[in-house]
Amino acid sequence: MKTEAKRLCIYPKDIQRITGKSYRQSIRLLQKLREDCNKDKNSLVSVVEFCDYTGLKFEHVEPHIIG
Repeated sequence: MKTEAKRLCIYPKDIQRITGKSYRQSIRLLQKLREDCNKDKNSLVSVVEFCDYTGLKFEHVEPHIIG
């Protein structure tokens, strides 16, 4: 039985789908999240970190993450 692979990191396109913001605003939100979490500007951000930062529940965010 094959299990569906879930992504661990979140991208601006995912944030755009979740929040309804523009692609550019989604990039800014991701940059702000990295700054506030003291991450390197090229570091990946996990879906869980995004949920913690925005206050959204993982169960609500997961269906919008494709791939």
